[in-house]
Amino acid sequence: MATMIRAAAVQIAPDLTSVEGTVDRVCRAVAEAAAGGVELAVFPETFVPYYPYFSFVEPPVSAGREHLRLYENAVEVPGWIPDILSQQARRHGMVLVVGVNERDHGSLYNTQLVFDADGTLVLKRRKITPTYHERMIWGQGDGSGLKVVETKVGRLGALACWEHYNPLARFSLMAQHEQIHCAQFPGSMVGPIFRDQIEVTIRHHALESGCFVVNSTGWLTDEQITAITPDIKMQKALRGGCFTAIVSPEGTLLGEPLTAGEGMVVADLDFTLITKRKRMMDSVGHYSRPDLLSLVMHQQPLQQYTSCPSPLSASPEPLINGTSRNHDLSSPSHESNGLRDRLAHPQAMAGV
Repeated sequence: MATMIRAAAVQIAPDLTSVEGTVDRVCRAVAEAAAGGVELAVFPETFVPYYPYFSFVEPPVSAGREHLRLYENAVEVPGWIPDILSQQARRHGMVLVVGVNERDHGSLYNTQLVFDADGTLVLKRRKITPTYHERMIWGQGDGSGLKVVETKVGRLGALACWEHYNPLARFSLMAQHEQIHCAQFPGSMVGPIFRDQIEVTIRHHALESGCFVVNSTGWLTDEQITAITPDIKMQKALRGGCFTAIVSPEGTLLGEPLTAGEGMVVADLDFTLITKRKRMMDSVGHYSRPDLLSLVMHQQPLQQYTSCPSPLSASPEPLINGTSRNHDLSSPSHESNGLRDRLAHPQAMAGV
């Protein structure tokens, strides 16, 4: 692994009318970044097909149509959209981090996809707790995605938006010695206060973790804001809140951050700065106190059901006078029919 790599944090607008249009914008941005020697590109939160801005300005009773449209355009993994992103990563030899609305049967998730430079999908993680209005849109992720993965550009971890306000989630990645942290926010929301909060959050994580942070926020044009809501007052809630930036392990901004418009922040990441920072303060090493404070991680994927043998077939019934009572319930015998009837009507078993 090289000790210096070039990274890009991308701030562009999605195509609110076409998932194909949004994917095309990703591909064009990747090609542009590759022409500049970029080896890692990070895109905004749930950028494909778009962040559900409607849920922030519309009450649930009137958001049903847009929610269903998001279902129709959401990303399935595996599927044609991950295939295209994989091809782009492989073609340009670039590590890609892309936020998507993932559809898994009847549920949507805020998902981060990480593709290594050879096109391999090395991480698919879901936001562990959707925030406020997002809880009407997405399900919850689990601990299986809280992991740092080895990539061509180094050890990489990722979190989305207000997951950065969960100190244990951040610590779980710090403890796995992430070198590059990929952060994603929706952008174009809440106003200047959101922009300021993002800056504080990502700079603090860089300092505490002793890693680089590559942060991408989205952007909405005035035409898109008007299309989302015609209410002038609500339109104010869809402006500002952008802070696309790259931060060094010393908390320094590498390049001018983007707070408005489309573009990308590009910077060279010098990995010797990680050692320089951690020499002074290693939060998961010489500056930690595991004898006093430690974290227990549950990284098993959550499962909705577990298949177990039927209790009736798990073991034979005991012998009575040398004769087995393990009857075939499908047999037409009077006794088995009676048992089947009782199983079909549990109230009949009350006196048994």
